[in-house]
Amino acid sequence: MSAVTDSPGRTRYIGKGLPRPGAKRLLAGRGRYTDDVVLPRMLHAAFLRSPYAHARLGSVETADAAAMPGVHAVLTGADFVGICAPWTGTLTHFKGMRSAPQMPLPADKVVWAGQPVVMVIAESRAEAEDALELVGIDFEELEPVVDLDAASAPDAPRIDADAADNVLFRTRIEAGDTARAFEGTWSVAVDLRFGRHTAVTMEPRSLVADYDPAEERLTVHQSTQTPYQFQDIYARHFGLSEARVRVIAPDVGGSFGMKLHLYHEDMAVVGASLLLKRPVKFTADRMEAFASDIHARDHRVRARLAFEGDGRMRAIEVDDVTGVGPFSAYPRTSAVEGNQVVRLIGAPYRLDGYRADLTVLAQNKVQMSQYRAVGHPIACAVTERLVDLAARELDLDPFEIRRRNYVTDDMYPHKTPSGYTFEKLSLAACLDRLHDVMNYPALRAEQAALREKGIHRGIGIATYVEITNPTPAFYGVGGAHISAQDGCVLKLTPSGDVACAISITEQGQGSEAIVGQIVAEGVGLDRDRVRVLTGDTETTPSGGATWACRGAGIGGETALQAARKLKERILEIAAAILQAETGSLDIRDGAVTDADGSPRVTLTEVANLAYYRSDLLPPGVSPALTVAHHFAPRGYPFAFTNGIHGSLVEVDTETGLVRILKHWVVEDCGRVINPLLVDEQIRGGVVQGLGAAFFEECRYGETGQLLNGSMTDYLVPMACEMPDIVIRHVETPTKDTELGAKGCGEAGTAASSGAALNAVNDALQPLGATVSQLPMTPERILRALGVV
Repeated sequence: MSAVTDSPGRTRYIGKGLPRPGAKRLLAGRGRYTDDVVLPRMLHAAFLRSPYAHARLGSVETADAAAMPGVHAVLTGADFVGICAPWTGTLTHFKGMRSAPQMPLPADKVVWAGQPVVMVIAESRAEAEDALELVGIDFEELEPVVDLDAASAPDAPRIDADAADNVLFRTRIEAGDTARAFEGTWSVAVDLRFGRHTAVTMEPRSLVADYDPAEERLTVHQSTQTPYQFQDIYARHFGLSEARVRVIAPDVGGSFGMKLHLYHEDMAVVGASLLLKRPVKFTADRMEAFASDIHARDHRVRARLAFEGDGRMRAIEVDDVTGVGPFSAYPRTSAVEGNQVVRLIGAPYRLDGYRADLTVLAQNKVQMSQYRAVGHPIACAVTERLVDLAARELDLDPFEIRRRNYVTDDMYPHKTPSGYTFEKLSLAACLDRLHDVMNYPALRAEQAALREKGIHRGIGIATYVEITNPTPAFYGVGGAHISAQDGCVLKLTPSGDVACAISITEQGQGSEAIVGQIVAEGVGLDRDRVRVLTGDTETTPSGGATWACRGAGIGGETALQAARKLKERILEIAAAILQAETGSLDIRDGAVTDADGSPRVTLTEVANLAYYRSDLLPPGVSPALTVAHHFAPRGYPFAFTNGIHGSLVEVDTETGLVRILKHWVVEDCGRVINPLLVDEQIRGGVVQGLGAAFFEECRYGETGQLLNGSMTDYLVPMACEMPDIVIRHVETPTKDTELGAKGCGEAGTAASSGAALNAVNDALQPLGATVSQLPMTPERILRALGVV
């Protein structure tokens, strides 16, 4: 696998592919994850889950379970009334959105198979699970609402009995006269289905809640991306002072958005600790994870594109229907994915008109919400499928029709019909780079020769635009307590090292590594003399943490500006020591130098004088060597990255199996801080995108039962099934920050499934077959071929 970067202004650390400092510790098994946390007098929780997708709760018998050895409590929904305020997953700027209030455990009915109903707390997890066997519940089974058509039917059972229907949210975007644009022009249409899938992180969800009644303090160790978000939630919903709630995110074994959301088990565990006044631990096993971790996607999108005979695109019309489970997730809602789908369809292209309708439906399945590349893979696949179909109608090459329709370099800043504003993208540059790196003409020639031999290869490309670096326009305007800014505190220690406490978090993507590089660059010392601390509301400044690719763009800028401040402080003290002008000094390699680089005094010497002999400093010179900086973007509501993927596949028309032969990515994430880590992020994202394209799907039966909720049946792609992934970079730094980074975490996932969809259909085109449902399983391909 290879990667090449064209980039502006390289420095000592920013732009260098350095390995992450913590990798050796983790590989040696010295990581400390939430399940490794052991506290004195700690109890363990287990949950009895509903076997039905929709049922009314009758009597619940807990006496026998409570009498089991080691059991301390058996809790039901009634036990949390009075100590926990309900929560509702809505945002005010999603006008008309509704969702039923939620509590840790249900009181009257269950709404998905796998919903926790009864909680047992015991001395050990095994004792708690044994006691669950003795809990008796009378369920009155109700008709479940499973598929999208059933959920939207006028006579469908109501999941929320107080609602008139199962619609949680509906919105329309309209710009320009789309009806007129479709008059007298060419048009193509698609009807695409996107399956449900889930994150399958290496570390499942886990938390330990520890309420100390003596100090009236709650400490929660939790595998999460967002410690401050959960600190706020636990404080507000349990009536605690935020200052008395501490959330610690230790090492986190992956999240991909799945650990952003509040789960019923989280609140039940915290509530149990408050009730019992002892630490309580819960770690989901893999079967529980499939039945309770948020799922994502599950969209049916009907769309059509109007275009002229010369290939110029005129307008797009979209109807997106998505099912999100029985209620909207909290606090980020389950409408964000659909909202981003309808706002990003057609994003790379010049359009005269655009109309999109979004309907978000409740159904008796696991709740849905944000998962890596929220909405982007759907928006990309729909758009790029339409573009390929238009190219085929006009006998245009897929590269050429895109080149004719991209937003051009002289159009920025550019506002899309859906309302997004792009500061600056590099669409044509990425397209040209992909054409070259694929050696596209040779691939087409080889494809034609192999078709003569009955070998069906397909080539697909897909352009994406990705939303990153969100401001309060993302959640804050809707009333959510989700921070859009990040904070960084830097301290020069007496030994001359720098301790960095920052609000962004680490789940394996390398946040700590890039922050260390930025701080080392900004201050002027060796990277190995910077220690980065994250994931603790008591020791790090408040901030939004890591999600939506904001770690580099917002957290990185925060770290850079804090480093600038610390450097100024050091130079002010050094100037006093050396009786020199501050402007004549610099910091290089851990020493204060003259402008020409001649060393004058080490950082250790500066720190020692400031800490131990501050009496020697002249009046007016502060000995303080700790600085803080907070940053939130203000120029644009969002940053946008872009890129293009290419995929080469071979379809076996007898078995329906697809071999992914090679995959290419050309991406522009702004300033690249660490190309090694960027490439890791892109490769991982590509694998997840190809998993969605060919393997991963949460399949449900007619009664709302998850049919493949285990690692045996849920197909995660294996290394041997993945292709060589070739990566190239174009850099268009944002001018909204000095650092210029935009973020890269979702670039691999955003377009890989769209490119694969176009590649498979390109392979099937001579046979008159079309695949329009993801994942593209062998059965679906054979059905498209008319074999089954």
